[in-house]
Amino acid sequence: MKLPASLRRPARYASSAAGALPVLTFPAAGLGWLAWVALVPGLELMRRAATAREATVRGWWFGAGFILTAMYWLVPSIGPGLLALAVVFGALQGAVGLAVHRLLHPPVTPGRAALALLVVPSVWVSTEFVRSWHALGGPWALLGASQWEHPAVLGLASVGGAWLVSAAVVAANVGVLILLTGRRLPVRALAAAAVTAALLTGPLLFATQRAPGPSDTATVALVQPGQTPGPEERLAEGERITAALAGRPLDLVVWGESSTTADLDRDPVTLAGLRRLATATGAPLLVGEDARKADGKISKDAVLVTPAGITERYRKIRLVPFGEYVPLRPVLGWLTGVSKAAGENRAPGAGFHLLHSTDRAGRPLPFGALICFESTFPDLSRVAAADGARMIVFQSATSTFQSSWAPQQHASLGALRAAETGRPVVQAALTGESVAYDRQGRRLASLGTGGSGALTVTLPLAEPGAETWYLRLGDWVPYTAAAVTLAAAAGELRRRRAPGAELTERQPEASAR
Repeated sequence: MKLPASLRRPARYASSAAGALPVLTFPAAGLGWLAWVALVPGLELMRRAATAREATVRGWWFGAGFILTAMYWLVPSIGPGLLALAVVFGALQGAVGLAVHRLLHPPVTPGRAALALLVVPSVWVSTEFVRSWHALGGPWALLGASQWEHPAVLGLASVGGAWLVSAAVVAANVGVLILLTGRRLPVRALAAAAVTAALLTGPLLFATQRAPGPSDTATVALVQPGQTPGPEERLAEGERITAALAGRPLDLVVWGESSTTADLDRDPVTLAGLRRLATATGAPLLVGEDARKADGKISKDAVLVTPAGITERYRKIRLVPFGEYVPLRPVLGWLTGVSKAAGENRAPGAGFHLLHSTDRAGRPLPFGALICFESTFPDLSRVAAADGARMIVFQSATSTFQSSWAPQQHASLGALRAAETGRPVVQAALTGESVAYDRQGRRLASLGTGGSGALTVTLPLAEPGAETWYLRLGDWVPYTAAAVTLAAAAGELRRRRAPGAELTERQPEASAR
C-alpha cells in the first residue's frame, strides 16, 4: 500500500526525531548543557521548509516527537492515549515552526533576526504555558527545568520562574541558528550578543542576589520505605524506619504520598501507632493518606500527626489526569480497560492552605505541603511562599514509573521551586527519589530509587516575609510572551490580507518532499 504524500516526506520524520533530542537534557540522561543547542536541528528543519505551511507541519511533528519521548513513561497509565496526547500538544509547536520560517527564511535582515530572537522564545513559552493548564496535564518537561543542576542559571527562575529559564534557553538556540546560517555580519553580531546575554543573565542575577545568611534551621527526616508488596507492608516499613529515628534532634518527619491507606479519622488503631511514633521521635509526622473517606469518596491527604493526634490536614487539589481521574470519563473511560488509568476518580480538595507546626524549641514552623504532581506547578509553591511558608514539602509516590526517567525528573523540580520562591524544598518519596534543596536550588541530599531508609537534612529556613522577584511579580513572563505572540499573529494576519500576499509564498521544493 502506498503511503499518502503527506507521510512520504522525510523532513517530517526528521523533525519528529529532532523533537526527541531536547529530552536528553532532563534527568536521567542529565545533559543539561545540551539544552542550549538541542533545538537547533529542529529549528533548522523549520527554517528550511519551502512554505510556511510546511514549516508549521514540521513544528507540529517536532512537538509530537518531544511529547512522545518526554512522557513515554505514561504508557502504563494511558496506553494509546499517549499518541493522542502527542498529536494534540504537538500541534501547539506548529506556531513555533511558522514563526521560525517567517522570520529566518532567507534573506535574513538585522530587523528580522531581532524579531526572531524576541518572537520565537515568546511563542515557545506561550505553548508551554498553554499545555501547563492543569486540566490539560500540567507543566511537565518545561525546557527551563533542564537547568535544575545549575543554581547560577536558576537565578533567572528567581525573577521569572521556570518560564524565564525556558525563554533564555530558546533565545540561545535561535541565536546559535542565526550564527550558523546568517550571511551578514550585523546579523551574526546581533545573534552573538543574544547568545551571550542568554548565557550570562542568569549567573549575573544569581551573583547580585544576597547570599543566604545565618537563619533559623529545621532538621527534617524523609522516610523512604522502598519497594514493598502492599500497603500494609509499606505502613509497617515506614513505622520501622521512623521508630529508628528516636533520640535524634528532629523538627519534622515526612512520609511519602499514599504511605497509608487508612482513613486516620476513622482508624484509631493506626492513628495511635503514629501518635506513639511522634512521641518517640519528638517530632510531628506528616503522613500521606490515600483512603476512602466517610462520604464514600477517595482522596489523597497530607496529615500532620502529633502526640496529641491529628492537628492539620491538606487535601490534594490538582489530580493527575488518567492517573487519579479520567477526564470526560463517559468518553475516555475505555482507556481503563487497556491501561492502568484510574478506575475511579479521586476527590480533589477545595483549596490550598498552609500547615502549621512547631519546631523542637516550640517556635512556629509554617510550611507548604504539596502532594506529588502538585510539585510541577510553579503557582502552588508561589502561593505557599506568599502565605508565609518557611519551607515547602512535597510528598511523592512514583513506584508505577520506578524503572523510567520519571522519578529523577520529578525530584529535580524541587530545585526550580526553591529558586523561584527562595524557600528550601524537600521531597519524600515512597520508592525514591527523596531529595532536599536549599533556598537557591542547590541539592543538599538525596536517596535514589532502589534505596530505603531515612534521609535526614538540616535546612536553613527562609526568613519571614522574604520575597524573590518571582514572588512579587508572578507569571509576568508567560503573559508577556502571550502578548508578543498575539502581536506577531496579528502582524501575520495583516500580511496575509495584504494585496498580492499569496504571490510571495514559494512553491514547494523537491527537497521538502
